[in-house]
Amino acid sequence: MATIRKKGERQWHAQIRKRGYPAQTKTFSTRADAERWATIIESEMERGVFVSRSEAEATLIKDVLSRFETEILPTKRSEQSDKSRIKTLAEEFGDYRLASLTSTQIATFRDRRLKVVSAQSVIHEISLLNRVLKTASMDWGIALPGGLPTAQVRKPIKPRGRDRRVSESEINQILDVTKSVELSTIIVLAVETGMRRNEMASLVWEQIDLERQTAHLPKTKTDVPRTVPLSTTAIAALKKMPPQTEGRVFKLQAESMSQAFERACEPHRANIVGVRFHDLRHEATSRLFEKGLNVMEVAAITGHKTLEMLKRYTHLRAEDLAKKLG
Repeated sequence: MATIRKKGERQWHAQIRKRGYPAQTKTFSTRADAERWATIIESEMERGVFVSRSEAEATLIKDVLSRFETEILPTKRSEQSDKSRIKTLAEEFGDYRLASLTSTQIATFRDRRLKVVSAQSVIHEISLLNRVLKTASMDWGIALPGGLPTAQVRKPIKPRGRDRRVSESEINQILDVTKSVELSTIIVLAVETGMRRNEMASLVWEQIDLERQTAHLPKTKTDVPRTVPLSTTAIAALKKMPPQTEGRVFKLQAESMSQAFERACEPHRANIVGVRFHDLRHEATSRLFEKGLNVMEVAAITGHKTLEMLKRYTHLRAEDLAKKLG
């Protein structure tokens, strides 16, 4: 049975002691509140479902977010983008205690954010909050009595993936206007292999085997190393680069690759409308399927982890499919 006694003039102190459980104590402003709490806790203990709320009630969400940013983010490739998301989450939920966070609060945040940013951005923010809460619960021992509130929130519907194909003539136009051998090689490599810009930016000559026609990527977005086969077109482009045997293949950083590509597409240059650098990866994926490679072969080259994501990157031309039908 719970022990409830008055503490001072305006507080009531409740304590529960039960074999097999740590003692539970809490202070309330009224006796009725103390009795109600004690009834709930004793019932949970009797049913064997009790989880201590003490640490979750004492911990602010902003402190958990801060710890995650300090201890976990530096090990992730998404560190920079997640830092911005943590700031957004801290502004919204930071002063709440872990035990008080509900799915309704998160759903309200979701609906409000959808009026400001894209559905994909909101998905990333809620997913990050879910990772933070899961880390607090599983790795830091802060039990969440009601489970993960993020698990009870419906995520926004993902937007349709871009279906812009980059034609061979458009690629040739871009290659014609750029005077940079480096940018030309980057564009060809992107279309021939489907490498991400970060993967190309970190590529070093020691990882390239021109004889075997492969490029090894020890660090990728998915943290799964892979070896990418290089077509004869890709090999020819690499051989046009200044002769080197070590060090980074490209001087351009990832963001600079996109900027240089977009400048080459401007109206007074190649005059290509509606193309982004990342569309080259979509184009590469589609071309690999059109060459007759199966799903597993394409995934091994591009590094896509799921069939769903691979489908979002694949845009086969109906006229090409018609030719196969005969």
